[in-house]
Amino acid sequence: MHYRVFYLFDRSGDAISSASAVEMSAKAICEQLLPRLQTADDYLGIIDAQENVLQVLCEPDSERYWVELPIDAAKASYGRYLSIDELKGLMMALPEVFDREAIPGLEYRPW
Repeated sequence: MHYRVFYLFDRSGDAISSASAVEMSAKAICEQLLPRLQTADDYLGIIDAQENVLQVLCEPDSERYWVELPIDAAKASYGRYLSIDELKGLMMALPEVFDREAIPGLEYRPW
């Protein structure tokens, strides 16, 4: 399965905007991008076939990742914390179209 990705990796200054997102497979995302999420300013966005976005934010002090499905119109998101192993498992099992049922345990959070 292929998705489009955008990201910012603060240490290297490497960035791709959502408007310039590049196509990658779930396997490539796991191998090439997840290890680069290292600082609190790093993020990864994954865009599905219907333009839904799954965002991944790093929390290095807690050694966990916040994974969310943003809802811009509501200024909120559905998300949850995952360990790196849980995150890799999620990436390898991503559906073609992201929805709340694709990720168990999501909670609603206003911005």
